[in-house]
Amino acid sequence: MSLLRTEIENLQPSGIAKIALPRFTDPSVIPLWIGEGDLVTAEFIREAAKRAIDEGHTFYANTRGRGELRDAIKSYLDRVYDMDLNPDRISVPGSSMMGITLAAQMTLGRGRHALIVSPNWPNIETSVRATGAYIGFVRQRMEHGRWHLDADDIIAAVRKNTRAIYINSPCNPTGWIIPKSTLERLLDFCREREILLISDEVYHRNIYDGEAAPSLITLATDEDPVIIINGFSKAWAMTGWRLGWMVAPARYAQHIAVLSECFNTGAPSIVQFAGIAALRDGEDLVRSLRAQYAGGRDIVMQILGQHPRVELSKPEGAFYAFPRVPGMGSSLAFAEGLLKEFDVGVAPGYTFGPGNEEHIRLCFAQSHQRLTEALQRIVAYIDQLGDQLGDRQV
Repeated sequence: MSLLRTEIENLQPSGIAKIALPRFTDPSVIPLWIGEGDLVTAEFIREAAKRAIDEGHTFYANTRGRGELRDAIKSYLDRVYDMDLNPDRISVPGSSMMGITLAAQMTLGRGRHALIVSPNWPNIETSVRATGAYIGFVRQRMEHGRWHLDADDIIAAVRKNTRAIYINSPCNPTGWIIPKSTLERLLDFCREREILLISDEVYHRNIYDGEAAPSLITLATDEDPVIIINGFSKAWAMTGWRLGWMVAPARYAQHIAVLSECFNTGAPSIVQFAGIAALRDGEDLVRSLRAQYAGGRDIVMQILGQHPRVELSKPEGAFYAFPRVPGMGSSLAFAEGLLKEFDVGVAPGYTFGPGNEEHIRLCFAQSHQRLTEALQRIVAYIDQLGDQLGDRQV
């Protein structure tokens, strides 16, 4: 008899982990499989962490985050969204992924149901499965060259026992940005039904028209059933620092802190000083990274978007392409073959929820030269498969 809970024993590695971990540090691979580029974190952020070490900030910090960091998060959000956020709503639990996990642990369990808008980042699904909750999916549609989903489609998938709805905008992997009107409709519904609306907004600055994506932070009051997850990894190229924040009703703050004590006792002090520097002095960095990613998006559309066997929507945000190759069959087998024969790492589509077996996800945050080489190899692999894909062209 296993000592593990059934929910934990049944957890499986994501398709990203399956394909990436065996060759994760192999320098011969061009890694488009995970969500980061090849630029190291900016020097002024690294220097802030070094100063924190030299000044002796090596002790425990407030489980909800250092006061200076929470103040910096408030000032940043106030500036970007033209608001006056109650600082008691802000918690710094460690990484953004930790925030997603805490939201699931606070809300879900056996007998409860969570609805996930897909295609979705697989870690969201795993965090829900670990609670023992039921999972439902409502899938975005690709029509007329763009991904979209109406609020009514999401609402129609809600059950009597639904306790949480997960949204992610800009979306990993499709790049879809949820319009403000859809957010308003969902918020009204969740208020009425007392369903927690969990919004992963970590790509909020990775958009290509404007400064920031529409956010529930401008719509939800302190009384609303909304938890917003955000962080430093994507906008400031800080993936390895594992630092993010949550904005939730102030009445949830104590529960977030207690759970954080059980997981990691909050974010490391040194890392928090790096976050403060990013928020206070990093606006030029955000814009320069966005420009690089926009160039990467253009390269993807030029090379992959013109291929007769590839169906590809131009991403509105984030830094991923989610192309479909009709006739692919197994996306895992496609990713394994591409890695073995051409040393390019991509994520298999099946891991992003039901209905995505003919898709792959690739990150276009790499340097343009490296990205171009990777895309040319992907095209060569598709052409090599040729007749195996059948005559299904787009």
